[in-house]
Amino acid sequence: MKSHSLLLAATALSAFVAAPAQADDRQPSSAEQLAELREQMAALMARVDQLESELEQAEAQAQAASATAAEANAAAAAASETALAARETAEKAPSIAFKGSPEIKGSGGWSFKPRGRLQYDTGFVNAPSSTGADDGWGTNVRRARLGVQGDMPGGFGYKFEVDVANSDVAVTDALISYESGDVEISVGQFNNFQSLEELTSSLHTSFIERAAFTDAFGFIRRVGVGATYSKGDVLVQAGLFSDNMDELSNKEWSADGRVVFMPKLGNAQLHLGGSIHYRELEDGATTRYRQRPLVAFTDERFINTDRFSADSEFMYGLEGALVSGPFHAAVEGHWNKVSRPGMLADPTFFGGYAEVGYFLTKGDTRGYKGGTFDRTKPANPVGNGGIGSIQLNARYDRLDLSDAGIIGGIQDGYYLSLVWKPSDYTMLLANYGKLDYSDAVFPTVAGDTDYSVDVFGMRAQIDF
Repeated sequence: MKSHSLLLAATALSAFVAAPAQADDRQPSSAEQLAELREQMAALMARVDQLESELEQAEAQAQAASATAAEANAAAAAASETALAARETAEKAPSIAFKGSPEIKGSGGWSFKPRGRLQYDTGFVNAPSSTGADDGWGTNVRRARLGVQGDMPGGFGYKFEVDVANSDVAVTDALISYESGDVEISVGQFNNFQSLEELTSSLHTSFIERAAFTDAFGFIRRVGVGATYSKGDVLVQAGLFSDNMDELSNKEWSADGRVVFMPKLGNAQLHLGGSIHYRELEDGATTRYRQRPLVAFTDERFINTDRFSADSEFMYGLEGALVSGPFHAAVEGHWNKVSRPGMLADPTFFGGYAEVGYFLTKGDTRGYKGGTFDRTKPANPVGNGGIGSIQLNARYDRLDLSDAGIIGGIQDGYYLSLVWKPSDYTMLLANYGKLDYSDAVFPTVAGDTDYSVDVFGMRAQIDF
């Protein structure tokens, strides 16, 4: 900055030296010029000092601004690193969602979800008094299940559930699964691949009990290995099984296969399927087919083949369903051919049903997913200003256990049900059934085995 002052002073001195040579008689005296020049130089130096001060201030401000910018950049970089670290921590931390119960998901594919259901049934069975059947009012805890399910890294999954209804502990599902692409492999105890009605969860059925043939023909969970292929509108299932955990003899085995075609027709869901089942019984085995009158809180069976010797079972079934807005329809037929030893005739028993249903509440429809009926979710549940969903259903159910000299009887059921779901996870159901019997196992005093039985049942249900 001092070099600027010296340059200005030299310029002013040059002007002072040159001034006398240019003077004439009309110009001021040298003394006056010198005084004026000194004043100009003083003013100029003052201006130089001012500019130097302003320049120094500007440089100081620039340095301060540069330092501030550097600090801001450092702070921004630190904040970015902190945000990145927080994001990584958040991604690793487990997340909790609520789907009826808390579902915890962690990093790497881990998840854990408790599950359960509680179903209370009550009602009455009214049979002709002279049959001596134990009818009247009844009640029971139909299901009281607790379990867990979830996923593990690598495409693995698990599910374990026990039922403690009426203080009897029984394992229902107990399986490990592996999923890769469109294929899922399951090992453990689970439902065999038979029937739309059987594979639909008891939480989502339209009547208090499933169709009569599913229980009469022994559709239960068994220990084995199964594979499911699902892509687009096609579902293929197959498996090899032994027995239920309660009866593991390792002397019997069975094989199941099921194919489903489930296209969408506009807004309607179509379901067409078929299944086959073969079961090899142990040497010298006997079997029996029988069924209750609709409800499970009675132990009376009005149709019953009683025990007879058998080598194997071969079953095949057809199934169809349609869901369109508030309307649904379903139909199934299932045939069970039993091979008997020696020259004994082989009977073929039949079971099947046809049903229709309609929601009386606007916007509701029956759920469907993956080849079975699924959860109905009310469009206007209680608690959100609505009344939930109300559904009316009608069904014809037939079970024929008489063939090839075996007289087990025939049951024709005509059922009505009213289902109210206040919310996704609660349900109240009322069911009436009129059952017409031929060759019933309980004759009247007059020896009549053809008569009718009236049944009324109610259920309160909650699940999570």
